Amino acid sequence: MKQSRGFTLIELMVVVIIVAILAAIAIPSYVDYVRRGKITEAISTLSDMRVKLEQYFQDNRTYAGAGTACGVTPPVTLNTANPAGTVKYFTYTCTAAASTYTITATGGAGTGGDNSMAGFTYKLDQANTKTTFLTTATKWTGDGSSCWVIRKDGAC
Repeated sequence: MKQSRGFTLIELMVVVIIVAILAAIAIPSYVDYVRRGKITEAISTLSDMRVKLEQYFQDNRTYAGAGTACGVTPPVTLNTANPAGTVKYFTYTCTAAASTYTITATGGAGTGGDNSMAGFTYKLDQANTKTTFLTTATKWTGDGSSCWVIRKDGAC
């Protein structure tokens, strides 16, 4: 009697279908997990700039800086011309007057074509008001929230 070896085509197709279903579930979850990790750059940098601005205000009694935005130098974006840069996924801007300031982290400054944070904007002002602005392209909820959105469902 002849003994068969190996797998049948049906058995292989069942395995391929199972792997495809698992990938369809796992890949979007992983992408959101990585994106949440990138958000920490914005949150930590905005908080750091806030501390520097408050220190500057204590020394100078104004937020308006001489020569640099808000009295502190915003971090530079990491790129090939600046390998020692401090940020990777956001660009930072700061506007200040004598008694007010607004720091903005705008996503989409990724290196190597990584624009996965495009559409994310986080703001912070002198009253420690945290705001999130999201474009519809992000497919995240929480646009205009009075907190920093860190999850796809709009949780802060």
